[in-house]
Amino acid sequence: MKNFIAHTDKIREEMLKSINCTSLEDLYKQVPVRFEGFRMDNPLSEMETQKRIKAIAKKNKTEYTSFLGGGVYNKFIPAAVNYVASRFEFLTAYTPYQPEISQGTLQIIYEYQTMISRLTGMDIANASMYDGGSACAEAVIMAYRIARGKKNKALVSNRLNPEYKEVVKTYCWAQNIEVEWFDEIPSDTAEYCCVLVQNPDYYGEICEIKKPDTTLIVCANLSALSILEPPKEADIVVGDIQPLGISMNFGGPHAGYMACKEAYMRQLPGRLVGKTVDADGKQAFTLTIQTREQHIKREKATSNICSNQSLIALSATLYLSLMGEKGFRETGIMSANLAHELSEKLFEKGIKTLNKNFYNEFVIEVEDSEAFLKKLKDNNILGGIRLDEKRILVCATEMNTKEDLENYISNI
Repeated sequence: MKNFIAHTDKIREEMLKSINCTSLEDLYKQVPVRFEGFRMDNPLSEMETQKRIKAIAKKNKTEYTSFLGGGVYNKFIPAAVNYVASRFEFLTAYTPYQPEISQGTLQIIYEYQTMISRLTGMDIANASMYDGGSACAEAVIMAYRIARGKKNKALVSNRLNPEYKEVVKTYCWAQNIEVEWFDEIPSDTAEYCCVLVQNPDYYGEICEIKKPDTTLIVCANLSALSILEPPKEADIVVGDIQPLGISMNFGGPHAGYMACKEAYMRQLPGRLVGKTVDADGKQAFTLTIQTREQHIKREKATSNICSNQSLIALSATLYLSLMGEKGFRETGIMSANLAHELSEKLFEKGIKTLNKNFYNEFVIEVEDSEAFLKKLKDNNILGGIRLDEKRILVCATEMNTKEDLENYISNI
């Protein structure tokens, strides 16, 4: 019996033609992979191979000072986080398909849910989502269900993370939900199933949000919630877990979170872990809600994308446990203070900050953003995210030092 191959030669040819490629080789030419100087020459022993690979790896430039943000942040991670999360008891348990056997995993998820609820000011949180972008999109679809499908239009802020916007577009297109983009929330929102805003927004601005006449979804930076008031006016709060002890990992993979008011609990996608007692009266944990199509009838599923990201949720739980409320708040204060100090130093050099209120990232305006960032990079500084010809998104975290700020200023 031959292996099943989903795509025929004709299908592959049509797919390649649709993206203006003539062959698979032509498609892969677009992937920026560099193998110069990687030849191993004659066969080597394992020890010799390791030495050779290490010598090649030293050619990589890794010693950069980072001022990058935009949704992925360089945060301090206690060593114990990765050590405990990498233990075989957790690492081998991808997801508890026979959940009640995995009491340790369920307890961790329960603690994670509790922490997310406390941070966001919501009544309840699910076991985690695929990432921040899909959490935003799933929240819009959740709001559509809350409206019982009677409102098929969603209002989404133009100042949402650009990557999240693309995911929202895709999900809503598949669900026949019309997305309208806004700069300011209109006065009349009753005809929409939801309003989705980010606070602080992608450009770092902290804004005051008034409750609209529909479901309010707030995409919130969990790190910012260490010092900012939780968005209690929201109905659903979503975002990315990455600031909670997850390394940057070339931009992913991370995980998303979702929390909401208790009234909407049954509409939450994914999983929800609850605490109960077993037949002997002892504490026990159980999957209270499982709304993926694996567990219930397909037409009743709230999502078929992701049950939960157990291992990353575990890392976030360990991070918050190790940092504690005091430590978590201190890192937030350090990040904010460093960012504001950098903004002030830039202002003294004649560089304008475009934000009025910000937490730890802000937008600056320069004559030539590309040249500005290149000069910094030539001096081993990743100076920010280029937004356009003149604007740059700059971020500082507790991992930066006052010396880093001085180096930034002295090299512009």
